[in-house]
Amino acid sequence: MKYGFGVDLGGTTVKLAFFDRQGQMLDKWEIPTRKENNGENILPDIAASALGYLQEKNIPREDVLGIGIGVPGVVREDGVVNRCVNLGWGVFNVKEVLGSLTGMNIAVGNDASVAALGECWKGGGQGCKDMVMVTLGTGVGGGIVANGKVLFGAHGAGGEIGHMVINRQEMEVCGCGKRGCVEQYCSATGIVRLVKKMQKETRISCCLRDREFTCKDVFDAAAQGDMVCMFVLEKVYKYLGEFLANLCCATDPERFVFGGGVSRAGKPLLDGVRNYFTQYAFHAHQDVEFTLATLGNDAGAYGAFKLLLDAE
Repeated sequence: MKYGFGVDLGGTTVKLAFFDRQGQMLDKWEIPTRKENNGENILPDIAASALGYLQEKNIPREDVLGIGIGVPGVVREDGVVNRCVNLGWGVFNVKEVLGSLTGMNIAVGNDASVAALGECWKGGGQGCKDMVMVTLGTGVGGGIVANGKVLFGAHGAGGEIGHMVINRQEMEVCGCGKRGCVEQYCSATGIVRLVKKMQKETRISCCLRDREFTCKDVFDAAAQGDMVCMFVLEKVYKYLGEFLANLCCATDPERFVFGGGVSRAGKPLLDGVRNYFTQYAFHAHQDVEFTLATLGNDAGAYGAFKLLLDAE
C-alpha cells in the first residue's frame, strides 16, 4: 500500500487530498458538499471522486491503503456518526457506508480532532506525542492528541473544549444551550459580543462605537491603544489562560497549538494568554509550549490520512 486519501468534509465543500505513505501531499482538490435530501449524496460523491481520481491517474486499487475522513459532528471510534446537523445526517456508520461504496479501508474522525492530529503530525505540533489544538474561529473547537493518537472518548465527543463552562454568572445562552461556555468569550463572535456589551455598559470612548466591526478590528484598535478593546482582550486572555491551565490537569500536553481566524493575531495573543496561564497553571505544566498552527486549510486532510495510517 503506497498511497491513500485524506478527506476534510465541510458544510460547503469537501476537500480531498492524495498522499504517499510518508505523508507527502501529492495532489488536492475540492468538490461541493451536496446537502439536499439530508446529505444523501455526500458519501457517494466522495467515493466517485476518489475512484475517479485513481482511474484518471491509472493507479491500481491494490496500491491504495484507503480513505481517512474528518466529519463535522460527534464520531465514535468505530465510525458511527451521532448527528451532523449542518449536513442533515442522523446516526449511522460512515465507515461501513463509505467502505461499501469504495471497497477500501475507511477511518473516520471528528473534523476538529482530525485537524489536531494533522497539526501534531506535520504542523505546529510536529514532534509532540501529547498536544491540544485550540481553534479560535467563529466558534471555539479543538482536538486532543494523547500519545500520538486522537482522543475519541466513550461517546465520540472527546476534544469538545469550546463548550467547557468558564463563567457560571453568564446570563446569555450559548449556541449549545448552556451558559458561560468558552465559545461565548474567546471565539471571534464572542470577542465582538464582549466589545458591544462593554460599549452599552460604559461611556468610555471607543473607536469602534456606532459601526459594524470584526474581531480583527478589535485587535487592531487595541494595538492603537483603544481602552475598551484593550480591556476586552485582556479579559479574553484571562479566560483562555485559566481555561487552558485547567485543561492541562486532565490532558498534560507538551504543546498548545492555536488555529482559526483569531489566531492570526499571532504573538500578542500567545503572549497575552501565557501571561495568565502561568498564574493559574499547576507547577508541572509551567513549561507547556504555545505555538500557532501552520497547515491552514490542509490540516484536516493531513490528519484524516494519518488517522488512516494509525488504523492499520
